[in-house]
Amino acid sequence: MSSTGSFAGLAGRSAGLLVQPRMGFSDPARMRAGLDAVRRAGAATVGTLTLDSYTRVKDYDSAGRALADALPLNGYPLVTHGPDTTRAVLDGIQGPDFPVQVRHGSALPDDIIAALVAAGLDATEGGPVSYCLPYSRVPLREATAGWARSCERFAELRDRGVEPHLESFGGCMMGQLCPPGLLIAITVLEGLFFHRHGLRSISLSYAQQTDARQDEEAVAALRSLATAFLPDDTDWHIVVYAYMGKYPRTHGGALLVLRAAAGLAVRTGATRLIVKTPAESYRIPTIEENVEALEFAGAAAAAEATRTPPDPAPPPDTGIAAEARQLIEAVLDLHPDVGQALVRAFAKGYLDVPYCLHADNHGRSRGYIDEAGRLRWASVGSMPIRGITGGTREQAVGSSELLSALSYVERTHDLLALRSQDTRTSDALDAGTTAADLRQA
Repeated sequence: MSSTGSFAGLAGRSAGLLVQPRMGFSDPARMRAGLDAVRRAGAATVGTLTLDSYTRVKDYDSAGRALADALPLNGYPLVTHGPDTTRAVLDGIQGPDFPVQVRHGSALPDDIIAALVAAGLDATEGGPVSYCLPYSRVPLREATAGWARSCERFAELRDRGVEPHLESFGGCMMGQLCPPGLLIAITVLEGLFFHRHGLRSISLSYAQQTDARQDEEAVAALRSLATAFLPDDTDWHIVVYAYMGKYPRTHGGALLVLRAAAGLAVRTGATRLIVKTPAESYRIPTIEENVEALEFAGAAAAAEATRTPPDPAPPPDTGIAAEARQLIEAVLDLHPDVGQALVRAFAKGYLDVPYCLHADNHGRSRGYIDEAGRLRWASVGSMPIRGITGGTREQAVGSSELLSALSYVERTHDLLALRSQDTRTSDALDAGTTAADLRQA
C-alpha cells in the first residue's frame, strides 16, 4: 500500500505559495475557531498548532494547573489536553486540502510526537540542533539521542499507510545575525539526520535575513545542496520564514517586511511561507490579525508571481553555497552516523552558532551587518570556512554595534514606512530592497 500524509507531496500539490501562521491558543474552542478561520482565509493556507512553553519543557503539571484555573497559556498544551480533545479540535477542519502541522520548540519531543500521532496528526518540526541550542540547556548529545528515537517512532506511521513529515528548523537558528552558509548547512544536516532515522517526507527552512539579494542566493544554495546531499527517495520542499528577529513596531514597517518575505519565497520557488503579523513585536496576535497577515502575504505572493519570469536568472554567487558545502562535508567526515557527527562537530567548533549561549556551542563565531546590509562573518572561530566568502574582520563586534544590528530590520523598515506611505515604496520592496536603498528613501 502506498503511503499518504497531509504534507507528503505537498510541493507537487501546491499551485502557488502556501502561507502558514504560527498560531496557538490554550482553549480548545478558540484553537478550533482559529484553525477554521485560517482554513477559510482568502489565501492558500496551512494550519498550525503551536504549543505552549510548559509543554516544550515537559512541565505538564504547570500546564494542567493553568488549564484547571482557566489561565491562558502562550500556546496549545497538546500533551495535557490529550488525543480526544485534539481530535475534536481538528474534526471537520483538518483534511487533504488543509494540512495541520504541530510547532513546538522542544529539545526532547518524545511525548509531543506520541501525542500528535495519537490525535491523528502527521506533521511537525524541529531538529536535534535547531530545537536544542536556542531553546534549552539539554546537552546536545542527549537531544540528538532523543530526536533519533522520536524520528524512528514517528516514522512508524508509515506502517499505518501514513507518511509523516518533519521540518528542520535549522535555517532559523537564533533568528538573526547568523550568516546564511551556517543556516543552510544545519538544515541540510538535520534533513540527513531525519532520513537516517526513517523519515522520507521533510522540509528545509530558511529565515529571511537583512538583505533580499543575499537571501535569494542563500535559498538557491539551499536548493542545490539539498539536491546534492539528500537521498533520491526523499520528498522535500523549502519553507521560508518571515524575519525571526526584532520585528518593526509600526504597522507599515511590519507589512513591508512581510511583503518582502512573500516576494523572496515566490522568486526562490519555496513551497511555504511562515507568516508573522504586525502585532508580534509587542503581543500574541489575535485570530483576526493572523488571518489578515495571511491574506496580505497571499496577495503579495500572487502579485510577485505575475512579475517573476518562469525561469529567472540565478542570483550572483558570492560563495554561500561553497561555504555551506564545506561545513556539511566537514561534519559528515567526522562520523558515519550524522547524529554523532553533529555532536562531534560542535565539540570541535566545526559548527559554531553566533551569540548562542548553549554550553555545547563554542561561542567564538560572530556575525555582523556590513555597509550594504548583508550578513557577514566577523569571526568564524574554528569553523573550516575561513576566507570562502571574503574573510573576516580584524575588529571585534562591540556591544553598541551588536545592539544596532539586532534592531536593523526593525529600524530600517519602520523608518521607510514613516517616510513614505505611498504604494511606490511598498512596490520597491517587492523586488528586494538593500540597506543603501533604505538610506536613500
